[in-house]
Amino acid sequence: MVFHSQYADVAPVDLPIHEAVLGRSATEHAALPALIDGQDGTTLSYAELDGASRRIAAALADAGVLPGDVLALHSPNTIAYPAVFYAASRCGAAVTTVHPLCTSGEFAQQLRDSGANWIVTVAPLLETARSAAEQTGGITEVFVCDGAVGHRSVRDMIASTAPEPAVRIDPAHDVAVLPYSSGTTGTPKGVMLTHRNIATNLAQLNRLVGSGPGDRVLAVLPFFHIYGLTALINSPLRNGSTVVVLPRFDLEHFLRTIEKYRINAVYVAPPIVLALAKHPAVTQYDLSSLDYLVSAAAPLDARLADACARRLGIPPVMQAYGMTELSPGTHIVPLGAADAPPGTVGKLLPGTEMRIRCLDADKDLGTGESGEIWIRGPQVMKGYLGRPAETDAMIDADGWLHTGDIGQVDADGWLHVVDRVKELIKYKGYQVAPADLEAVLLAHEGIADAAVIGVTDADGNEIPKAYVVRQRGGAGARLTEEDVIAYVAGRVAPYKKVRRVEFTDLVPRAATGKILRRELRARERSSTAS
Repeated sequence: MVFHSQYADVAPVDLPIHEAVLGRSATEHAALPALIDGQDGTTLSYAELDGASRRIAAALADAGVLPGDVLALHSPNTIAYPAVFYAASRCGAAVTTVHPLCTSGEFAQQLRDSGANWIVTVAPLLETARSAAEQTGGITEVFVCDGAVGHRSVRDMIASTAPEPAVRIDPAHDVAVLPYSSGTTGTPKGVMLTHRNIATNLAQLNRLVGSGPGDRVLAVLPFFHIYGLTALINSPLRNGSTVVVLPRFDLEHFLRTIEKYRINAVYVAPPIVLALAKHPAVTQYDLSSLDYLVSAAAPLDARLADACARRLGIPPVMQAYGMTELSPGTHIVPLGAADAPPGTVGKLLPGTEMRIRCLDADKDLGTGESGEIWIRGPQVMKGYLGRPAETDAMIDADGWLHTGDIGQVDADGWLHVVDRVKELIKYKGYQVAPADLEAVLLAHEGIADAAVIGVTDADGNEIPKAYVVRQRGGAGARLTEEDVIAYVAGRVAPYKKVRRVEFTDLVPRAATGKILRRELRARERSSTAS
């Protein structure tokens, strides 16, 4: 059967993303604070944000940024990030968002794959950006948001007198954002999200969780992630809310910022929920301004969510569900819903359809039955950049996107995510592709074979564990767990590190060579049980 949303459809939003977000709010809320730097208090009003994005767009266009170009935005959270994002959109360029902690090699791979022409970074990350640009050879210019000798600064671009670009954008087909995701399997791929995809998803989400003038949203989740881009930039700025920006999560600073700025809305991932539920520092701050907390990006245990809500004295923690390929949202617990059962990730957004597919037979399932979640709606991505076969494997001929997640729907329409079919590891909300880590491991001269799966640590986080086959003799004979962990850590971003290692005689594989991860997971469960 096909599950339909109980909410009225929303019309497709055929506007460029900068217009969908700032077109109304820049006028109606011109004098209100749009962005506040949570570290130094610097504030941008809606009028200033809109003006800055227009002037930066003029400077970028004057530098040569053209419609169809790809601009790599490589930065931690700053109040300049949204202005650069909307400026690139005004030029008709797509933005590929880059993890600020990535290595130069990882960055270079994304630049090559996305076909990026331009980089905007920050001075502390400039060495990585320069190295990545040198490795690819296709970057026209590297800009900085702050200041660095030899590089044009976004701060100076605001004074540009060049004409504002006037470009035609087809919202239904032109790509606005090109984040990278591993999908259900394999290495990271560029997810083509059109202006219509993300603008319409904002309208869908607004029906269930709206915000407005007077709301103060704390932005600590990374903007480069589609969750942060949607929940902490596009959605609140579309409605006149104030976004208080932090560059990274530090619990004491996080709590102090909530108290200082009277934050009422917080969007987090499960590790932050854990800290709020258990860390003793929480009781030292006045968090009485909080109205609600939303958790997404990874599964959240219902008991942990309840403990967090009770400690903070707020309504139950609201969960949401989606994925990068879905712009990203398909489900959320509506604001103020008193009947949401524990652990649910919410109800279908307007205009969204869902099927629960049997894993062992070609048939749909009904309420109370667990199967793979399939989604169809206006938020389904255009496809993976340059990968038509992988796009076709993800989205079938009828437009259903096969999520790789296992879930079930109760009689009242609440979705519960039960498990995952996909191999992707989610470490504290970040995506880690086993194939990436396996490639790094296999480059070690002392490793004959390797496989990586996700296992659970003592805090309930999913972490990468490597099963390693030593090379006989030489470096392999002396290889230790510490050696393997250090080797990988030196070659990948910190969140991707292998955190456990088990040496084995053989990596189980099918005749095609595919790693049989289910056998490794079964071995892990058996080991844990004993």
